[in-house]
Amino acid sequence: MCGIVGVLGSHEASPILVEALRRLEYRGYDSAGIATVNEGKLDRRRAVGKLVNLSDRLVHEPLPGKAGIGHTRWATHGEPNEKNAHPHKAGPVAVVHNGIIENFRELRAILAQAGYQPETDTDTETVAMLTQMHLDAGKSPVEAAQATIAQLEGAFALAFLFDGEEDLMIAARKGSPLAIGHGENEMFIGSDAIALAPMTDTLTYLEEGDWAVITRKGAEIFDMENRRVNREARKIRMDAARVDKAGYKHFMAKEIAEQPTVLADALSAYLDGDRIEIPATALDFTKVDRLVLVACGTAYYACLTAKYWFEKLARLPVEVDVASEFRYREPPVLPGTVALFVSQSGETADTLAALRYCRDKADSIVSVVNVETSSIARESDLALPIHAGVEIGVASTKAFTCQLNVLLLLAIKAASERGHMDAADKAALLTQLRALPGLFNATLDRDGTMEAAAQKIAEARDVLFLGRGLMYPIAYEGALKLKEISYIHAEAYASGELKHGPIALIDKTVPVIVMAPHDGLFDKTVSNMQEVMARGGKICLVTDARGAAEAGEGVWQVITLPEVDDRLAPLLYALPAQLLAYHAAVAKGTDVDQPRNLAKSVTVE
Repeated sequence: MCGIVGVLGSHEASPILVEALRRLEYRGYDSAGIATVNEGKLDRRRAVGKLVNLSDRLVHEPLPGKAGIGHTRWATHGEPNEKNAHPHKAGPVAVVHNGIIENFRELRAILAQAGYQPETDTDTETVAMLTQMHLDAGKSPVEAAQATIAQLEGAFALAFLFDGEEDLMIAARKGSPLAIGHGENEMFIGSDAIALAPMTDTLTYLEEGDWAVITRKGAEIFDMENRRVNREARKIRMDAARVDKAGYKHFMAKEIAEQPTVLADALSAYLDGDRIEIPATALDFTKVDRLVLVACGTAYYACLTAKYWFEKLARLPVEVDVASEFRYREPPVLPGTVALFVSQSGETADTLAALRYCRDKADSIVSVVNVETSSIARESDLALPIHAGVEIGVASTKAFTCQLNVLLLLAIKAASERGHMDAADKAALLTQLRALPGLFNATLDRDGTMEAAAQKIAEARDVLFLGRGLMYPIAYEGALKLKEISYIHAEAYASGELKHGPIALIDKTVPVIVMAPHDGLFDKTVSNMQEVMARGGKICLVTDARGAAEAGEGVWQVITLPEVDDRLAPLLYALPAQLLAYHAAVAKGTDVDQPRNLAKSVTVE
């Protein structure tokens, strides 16, 4: 989603702001801008499109000043044009904003009665206009910002900069993340630690409802009741904030290739011999009657996969829901329920809202996250990091397999504690899990086969994915990957549902990608494949050597993977799902890392 940066420094702010915004490009955006105060004068520069357009403008129209704010915008209210780009300015104040101001229409009506008229189509301009109105009424900048924040409803992270104030920024957070960075006689703000990593390794995360008065000497933080509060300053690992492609053409390619390493690291973080190191006091599966798994997007498909593991291995009933539906359905949460939330960013707005709904209802709140300092992690009883490292590509790859890894370890732990997996079976499964990074490497070595198949798939307008059992959620994930970065229409179905409608879509122009290791369901899947081929459909079969040998004649493309334990297959088969999408997108010439209309971190509904 949108990105915010701010600096009160001792050097020219413009190049620092632009570089920080560049580190936030992965979040997705359609315009960018900065504002600075120089010799008491507030000014700004904005541009539509990529940051290079803003950089070019700054070459011709420099923006001096050592205090500044910047923003990359992903349009919500108003089309992506320069008029609607941030920072928004109203008289003596400039504002940048992540989120949505839900009551902006009501506020505009109040402003109109007072004689203030908008110049843009955005909700954010309302924040700047309100602040201007309070300033015109005689309030100080701090008082005006405080009064404005109190009138806002919705989700927001905000930064204010004022004419004539070269040593003042106001920051506020409700729903959207925002951090304050500490330096020597310098202060920073950012919506992401990655943006601030080159400037500081010490961050203070604003809590829900906090707002802060920031000068070069430090920050005064107030809670939603306007009481001054202390928030912990945390050190961040600089290596965790590195952003580079390491010689790869795209971040997505790099992150796919990193999966053997990050999976091995994640396994070493959680395994000590045959013991899965998760605090027993925080999660005792012998006392759990039901699991509720909630997530969005790719994380939701990780939850669907985990449902099979928990129910089959641990005999533990599981409900899986999309966060945006769960939060508004307001389902009953019975005693004995553990609510588990999965989010790469840990800031997903709907998932966070669902967590807060469950807070006083579930016996325990558990999260599986990649960012240990995120809102979802901080508001959980137990936060389990996936150890994937920074993921820049909008299409999640290594975070997905690392989410699956943590969820599988939890399911194995649950099965063992509940008496449904003996010590020998547990040890054997963990041994095979430790061998999985090697199978990842072997799969990546077969990338050429997947690239060749993807070149042909890229010619299609519609693609179907089929899978049974544990491959059913992976089929969904494969379809999502293909459509989000190649823009090819793709749908996924349980193989057994083919004859209940989707078979009507089959003709010679529609590739059907079948995820089918040679497991107990393979023969059923072959029957579905024959039905497709009998109607002229083109089968791309992703399987192992036994499956390839038994698939029969007429298969269009075969991608052969190493043999793997059926229970571990989802992790391995995620790789060809990712690589087919990646190579199809490259063949079509789309923006792989920053696909249109998408954002990495979705912090609004």
